[in-house]
Amino acid sequence: MALINEEQVVLDLTGADRHEATATLAARLVATGRCTDLDQFLADVRERESKMATGLPGGIGIPHARSAAITEPSLVFGRTRDGIDWGAKDGPARLVFLIAAPEGGGDAHMQMLPKLARALMRSEFRDALLAATTEAEVVAIVGEHVQLDAPKPGPESTPAPAAEAKAAEAEVAEAEVAEAAAEPAAGRSLKLVGVTSCPTGIAHTYMAAEALERAAKAAGHSIKVETQGSAGSTPLTPAEIAEADAVVFAHDLAVKDVGRFAGKPTVDVPVKKAISDGPELIERASALAAEWAADPTKAAAAAAGPSAGGLTTKVEADAKVGTKIRQWLMTGVSYMIPFVAAGGILIALSFMIAQIAVGETGALKVVKYNLIAPDATNIAQHFDPTSLMSWGGLLFVMGAASFGFLVPILSGFIAFAIADRPGLVPGIVGGSIAATMGAGFLGGLVTGFVGGFVARWISRWRVHKGVRGVMPVVVIPLLSTLITAGLFITILGRPIVWLTTQLNQWLTGMTGAGALVLGIVLGAMMGFDLGGPVNKTAYAFATTGLAAAGAATDAPQLKIMAAVMAAGMVAPLAMALSTALRPKLFTEPERENGKAAWLLGLSFISEGAIPFAAADPIRVIASSVIGSAVTGGLCMVFGVTLRAPHGGIWVLPLIGAPLLFLLALVIGVVVMALIITVLKTVAQSKRVEQIETAASESVAV
Repeated sequence: MALINEEQVVLDLTGADRHEATATLAARLVATGRCTDLDQFLADVRERESKMATGLPGGIGIPHARSAAITEPSLVFGRTRDGIDWGAKDGPARLVFLIAAPEGGGDAHMQMLPKLARALMRSEFRDALLAATTEAEVVAIVGEHVQLDAPKPGPESTPAPAAEAKAAEAEVAEAEVAEAAAEPAAGRSLKLVGVTSCPTGIAHTYMAAEALERAAKAAGHSIKVETQGSAGSTPLTPAEIAEADAVVFAHDLAVKDVGRFAGKPTVDVPVKKAISDGPELIERASALAAEWAADPTKAAAAAAGPSAGGLTTKVEADAKVGTKIRQWLMTGVSYMIPFVAAGGILIALSFMIAQIAVGETGALKVVKYNLIAPDATNIAQHFDPTSLMSWGGLLFVMGAASFGFLVPILSGFIAFAIADRPGLVPGIVGGSIAATMGAGFLGGLVTGFVGGFVARWISRWRVHKGVRGVMPVVVIPLLSTLITAGLFITILGRPIVWLTTQLNQWLTGMTGAGALVLGIVLGAMMGFDLGGPVNKTAYAFATTGLAAAGAATDAPQLKIMAAVMAAGMVAPLAMALSTALRPKLFTEPERENGKAAWLLGLSFISEGAIPFAAADPIRVIASSVIGSAVTGGLCMVFGVTLRAPHGGIWVLPLIGAPLLFLLALVIGVVVMALIITVLKTVAQSKRVEQIETAASESVAV
């Protein structure tokens, strides 16, 4: 049976909101016998909508769900005159497709999503739907673009994801045939490959692929795109990658097995860039291909770059200098954080166990355990599985070992972000030397940047082809390490050690007003851009400082970490509270986001407040800065400590003075919630007054 028929088309869809409109569309499925329980199906659709809004850019809504109430894969189309808010940032939806699939209907549901996404990228498809005057026209238009793949009989039937991939390949093949028949494009026709992905793997993944394919065709080139989305994908073959002149990555998730593309000129952008600027990306890929063809040494240098193991960095090639510096730094921090988490939690647990075993002096005794002493503190020689103190000592030794990697990993991956794989050796070796000299994370920052730039400089040398093969494995690591380590030991190290010592003494001696001010500043930074550059700078300051805390139980760096994490939890929790107290001040999508913000805030995910800030930036950011600053300042004054760099409420047992931590958090959340509620109430009152004034004036006229 066809996916859609004339009874499943509503040309004048209306509704107070998207849920009412969805109910209108779903009722058509009941009328055609494809839905056996309307309430159950609507509940399944609403559950899917609660996870993420299904509005797409361009005035499109695609509510969808698998449901036991659906008897066969179906589409219902609705067109509205004024639009209905479906959660897209660019405005209400005028074209709405309700996608229904049986709960056990295999991959039919996921076949329809990418097919619709690709079709909706075509302006002629959207324009035809907007211009259609009868239900029969809509059925014909949709049927031309969206059909389920018929499975082949027998045991070798093609699975749905593979069938979708083959359909996509067929579209590209047809495009190539059309190109061959048309007049040749100016210049050489290039073979390109691409990868697209987005967090949900539904719409943007396939819309980006469609945009790249159409842009390549228009430019006289061919492109094969691997869509790493929910409908599955057929990976690009080694032969296709080898033949490619250039690569386009349009992704918001890490590219799977990125090492396959080593040695290829690559354009790397977020997935939305491909949707909005496909021709520009194809043009950039063409320019890169020409540049690399003229200079073969670029391919040799890149082949020594991204590893098959999947080490990645999200540094934008065309970013401004300030942005690049931040991205280099955050690459190092992101690779360092797992070591901080493992080491910090292990040490915190060792202190807890030691205090249970021998009382308040446990924290002082457990730090004496090691792996080399000739006495009973050598845990490798004297571990007793029946002794709590031995377990505490074991955890402390493992945590201390993890902490020992903090500065080398920070340094190594800053260098990696700058120079790719050639930067790892000088960065890690330089970071280890910095840690040994007592230069701390400041030393790691310096060796990371020096090692990265030195390695990048050497990797760009034009050398004889006979030497080219040993450059990445011998020459680059040898010379870059020699220069980086030599410079740090003889010139840079001593002043940085002095600066680190002064910083630690200042932090240790900071009490009262000084601690309060630092907490307020860090808290305000955490609340300012909610996961953006300022927020990440404060977080990086806290996490890198943990390296200097060592085994101390009351180090100021531990207080800074607690203040930063608590402040980062304020915004999403406050917005959740405000939507619960005054729901009428918020739109329906914001109220749904508010429900999710409870869990995001408790888990220290500041980005949970971004949807609110995007809709009302001035009021939300102003209240967030104030509430987060209050929490940060109180945490510093209360002396709360934390070794874990993340985790939110779930690492509460590892927090020093947990009740005071909660008190500071609650006060900041209440302050921000009150401010944003008052600001929105005032704004709403002004809007009502303006409407009443305009209405009275029109009546008077």
